[in-house]
Amino acid sequence: MNKEINITVAGAGYVGLANAILLHKNCNVTLLDIDEERVNLINNKKSPIVDADIIEYFSTEPDTPRASTNASEALCDADYILIATPTDYDPKTNYFDTSSVETVIKQAGTYAKDSVITLKSTLPVGFTEDVSSRFPDMKFLFSPEFLREGKALYDVRNPSRIIVGYPKTKPELKAAAETTAELFSESSDTPDAPALVVNSTEAEAIKLFANTYLALRVAFFNELDSFAEFRGLDTRAIIEGICYDPRVGSGYNNPSFGYGGYCLPKDTKQLLANYSSIPNNIVAAVVDANRTRKDYIADRVLEFDPGVVGIYRLTMKTDSDNFRHSSVQGIMKRLNAKGKKIIIFEPAMTEPFFFGSEVIRDFEEFKQKSDIIVANRYDGDLSDVMDKVYTRDLFRTD
Repeated sequence: MNKEINITVAGAGYVGLANAILLHKNCNVTLLDIDEERVNLINNKKSPIVDADIIEYFSTEPDTPRASTNASEALCDADYILIATPTDYDPKTNYFDTSSVETVIKQAGTYAKDSVITLKSTLPVGFTEDVSSRFPDMKFLFSPEFLREGKALYDVRNPSRIIVGYPKTKPELKAAAETTAELFSESSDTPDAPALVVNSTEAEAIKLFANTYLALRVAFFNELDSFAEFRGLDTRAIIEGICYDPRVGSGYNNPSFGYGGYCLPKDTKQLLANYSSIPNNIVAAVVDANRTRKDYIADRVLEFDPGVVGIYRLTMKTDSDNFRHSSVQGIMKRLNAKGKKIIIFEPAMTEPFFFGSEVIRDFEEFKQKSDIIVANRYDGDLSDVMDKVYTRDLFRTD
């Protein structure tokens, strides 16, 4: 690979930015994003997201990807385009909102019609085949990502596997899929990672089923924790006794207030929607289990009969600045519905209120005013008020 290959990555969030940095190792990469502030940060060698490896990359690497808000400028010379724009789940339609992806596809059709377009956004099963039929003169692939927030660059550099899918209706794109897989592999630090080239619909299914399995594990250990706490048992001892079995393993076993973040909630619901005419029990139960866990946690907090509930951090996990769909927000909504006064400590927020609850910036004031402090993930800063803290973070891991 060489810098003569031009790649445009649309979307400068976790997925897009990490992949842009990865591919810029061997190719010439441009980022396209609609957020001017984010683009300016990238062009000034500053990370727009909290990720230690990305922050270090921009502070030490002399040659970094450039960014632009101008679609024609960013796309016109692209040999390859990666689309990593957000696809939020719409509960009214039971479908991902793919409008941002389709906007970039139409732009590519205008400025870079001959490019190979790899969809990195999480998509409904069958979407790549659908756009391939609607835009027959364009070349579409799908490559799922398996990144953790806060560890995105590390994960793309050290992939567990590389998967690229091409439409079954266009077998001639198999070679392009194999080349795209090589682009990712040769730019990574683990070139021997398994690479799988499949049909695009199968690749889409891999993404949704993989995340639903992870959600299943979270839900399982959360229900175990609910049982143990209710019965006065030692949750940690039970989990350790189970997870020493190598068939179970120790991943995704730390209790929480429910699975949250950008991927697991929406991916499980989208997969369930794809099952609309297919018999199922487990996938529906995974979605239901997350609601049940939040109900249980909220009820536990209410049992303390606090006057003021302090919410320690809105972020989904440690070392993240993202609180979209974090599970603690579900707890807040339930407590609000019961008329509880809530205050929040969240350094990543600049607004004075969040969903009607006051955001307190002084940590000592926050601790003093809270009758109970609800923390999805424990932090050492809470050590002096442990008598007030309610958390199910038993292993101090995400």
